[in-house]
Amino acid sequence: MTDGTGAGAGAGSDRSGAGAGPRATEEAAGRELPPPPDVVRSGYAELVVTDLDRARWFWADVLGLYVQYEDDDRLCLRGTDELTHHCLVLRAGAAAALDHLAYRVRTEADVERAAAYFTALGRPVRRVPQGEGTRGVGDAVRVLDPLGFPVEFFHGIERGERLIQRYDLRRGAEIARLDHFNICTPDVPAAYAHYTALGFGCSETIEGDAHELYAAWMYRKQTVHDIAFTGGAGPRLHHLGLATHESHQVLRTADLLGALRQEHHIERGPGRHGVSNAFYLYLRDPDGHRVEIYTSDYYTGDPDHETYRWSVHDDRRRDFWGNAVIESWYKEATPVLDLDGHTQPIGQTLLDESAARVGADGLG
Repeated sequence: MTDGTGAGAGAGSDRSGAGAGPRATEEAAGRELPPPPDVVRSGYAELVVTDLDRARWFWADVLGLYVQYEDDDRLCLRGTDELTHHCLVLRAGAAAALDHLAYRVRTEADVERAAAYFTALGRPVRRVPQGEGTRGVGDAVRVLDPLGFPVEFFHGIERGERLIQRYDLRRGAEIARLDHFNICTPDVPAAYAHYTALGFGCSETIEGDAHELYAAWMYRKQTVHDIAFTGGAGPRLHHLGLATHESHQVLRTADLLGALRQEHHIERGPGRHGVSNAFYLYLRDPDGHRVEIYTSDYYTGDPDHETYRWSVHDDRRRDFWGNAVIESWYKEATPVLDLDGHTQPIGQTLLDESAARVGADGLG
């Protein structure tokens, strides 16, 4: 495995600080877990918004997501590269929140595997038959995972018209697809262990001097990540990552917001990350949900792909050019709901990355 300072460790070494994890804990107790579901990729997220018209302006008109379906209570949106019904659902509600994250699994049988796996973990599990859950989605299972997040596993989903060459429909940021979720969790090693047990690979980490784990990027599709963990009070949603094809589309997004005198929606960037190498811009929607406009990461599909490890003391980890990371980016995030629609209580972080360095971050 490769170190961000150039020093490496053998591919078999364990420097993550991740500990035993849920699977190992169950096995140690003498109870072998059933196989986990075969996750293909991050599928979609459902957000609660307080003003659906204002949300439509931001996500569809400015960012350019295509409106696949809408009614008085919700919008289903997708990028131009996506052939599935949606990558984002916006649901009207009294208070902004994350309703659930969703992963697509490889087969219908994997939906059943998800139910069996999380039941064996002792987690709350809900079956969501087709027609009773999110529009366009087939039979699904929703769970409250060990990190406190509402997560859906689904296979079947309606198809959408092929928009890849519908250049006449493109506008705003010209979003191509959903790329990833980023979550705030008080215990990054526990998150690493849980997703490792689900079969995710790890592309990059941020680690301390004793290899304590501050953040990790994990994937199932062959890019840098489908899920990333930011150490912080949680469970909360840090951001959704939406991919564009080219960096000029990221810059165009900032120009559009400036031209509309809506520049207050820009929180951080444009810039280039150290971790992932992506060119980025962070925005806040009218309810404060954070979204990253994202491009230029890399391929992780080789079977011997190695984890790249950044030091928490490296100024380039969060911004390759050494630009400051503002405090709101570390401290603010979206609350999440449980399976009954109640706001999850928030626990405090074990490790605070923002306090680990006084320098480019401007914090500590």
